Amino acid sequence: MAQGLGSGSARAALALVLLCVLLHGDLAESKVYTVGDRGGWTFNSGRWSSGKRFRAGDVLLFKYGRGAHNVVAVNAAGYRSCSASRGARTYSSGNDRVTLARGANYFICTVPGHCGAGMKMQVNAA
Repeated sequence: MAQGLGSGSARAALALVLLCVLLHGDLAESKVYTVGDRGGWTFNSGRWSSGKRFRAGDVLLFKYGRGAHNVVAVNAAGYRSCSASRGARTYSSGNDRVTLARGANYFICTVPGHCGAGMKMQVNAA
């Protein structure tokens, strides 16, 4: 008796191969972006993201002098007011990697006066 689509194990193997290809494609599409390019995370870095297309899963690399700045992930209200809520994720290594979530992602520097002087950034990820 002939089987039109092959054996069950062959179909399972094909399904597994297709799944691996799809997963690899998603992972391969993630990119790493250095915020501010060679200038790093500094004042007026917010304009750096303009014109770039980000996707959920992309990684932002914040480079800055350790102790001179920090990076705090905030919500829209925190971005507008330059303030971080209790428990906000704070990065301070000077070489911080942040994976973008789908939608708006907001970052500020909470060193006194820095956010107000322009050290903040909004990144939208598809």
